[in-house]
Amino acid sequence: MKTELKFDENGSFKIVQFTDIHWQNGEDPDQKSAALMESIIGAEVPDLIVLTGDILSGGGCHDAAESLQQIVDLLERCGIPWAAVFGNHDDEGTADRHELMAVMQESELSLVEPGPEEISGVGNYVLTIHHANERNTAALLYFIDSGSYAPTDIGGYDWIKRDQIEWFLNESSKHTVSAGNHLPALAFFHIPIPEYDEVWDFHTCYGVKYEDVCPPRINTGLFAALHEAGDVIGTFVGHEHINDFWGELHGIRLCYGRATGYNTYGKDGFPRGARVIELKEGQRQFNTWIHLDGGTVVRDQQEHTPLKRTYTEE
Repeated sequence: MKTELKFDENGSFKIVQFTDIHWQNGEDPDQKSAALMESIIGAEVPDLIVLTGDILSGGGCHDAAESLQQIVDLLERCGIPWAAVFGNHDDEGTADRHELMAVMQESELSLVEPGPEEISGVGNYVLTIHHANERNTAALLYFIDSGSYAPTDIGGYDWIKRDQIEWFLNESSKHTVSAGNHLPALAFFHIPIPEYDEVWDFHTCYGVKYEDVCPPRINTGLFAALHEAGDVIGTFVGHEHINDFWGELHGIRLCYGRATGYNTYGKDGFPRGARVIELKEGQRQFNTWIHLDGGTVVRDQQEHTPLKRTYTEE
């Protein structure tokens, strides 16, 4: 029986987001990643762990399913329920998304679901968080498969398809009608949407941007759907390993995680870590902070204010 997620007696629900682990055969850098994950989980004691894609460096795995099983075993040892979405590198090796999904679903603590077969992607699903003392739903967590690479000749990365957006809108409407109001919700996917560039360029953000935002070259309108639906208050992505900023755009906080894996590129002076997210029961807001390797916790990230633009009348 799947674990039931609920707010604790203090009205708190904590999530640890690991992203871009890039596990590859359990090599020495992977063991550093594992030690980091176990340390953060032990310190934060979350209610849920979320992996936001590029769990594997699929093309470098001798047996991708076995590499993923090593991650699953790690999470099982930690004893915390977990969920995940795929990134663009996970299925580049010996196992496709369906095969990797099957590995994850074998875990007792896994809440991962393949999602509807009739829509694009593998791993589009919703998890509900219940009130502390009753079975009614208090908050929602959306998981969306952002794909891998552009399916047309324009190049770049894949985009969340219109049938996925329609699925999200239907799920949001269903839960809103059932609850009688917009429940606070978070959304997790791997590849950032184009609005991550907009929020950095034109709004105050917190954190750093050491590499370009790499969204798809097509904007299919996911952000518009999130705004119109009215329940999602934050999105969480990975993909870029040395960005960790967040900023608010039209009432939604667009957040990067903090890259976790050692078997991939990073930046000197930019420690690996995780993003921690804390929801409060009955509130349409969340707290978030960064937990770094070595135990440092960054609750107040560096403020970035875009350059003010001036216009002269002719």
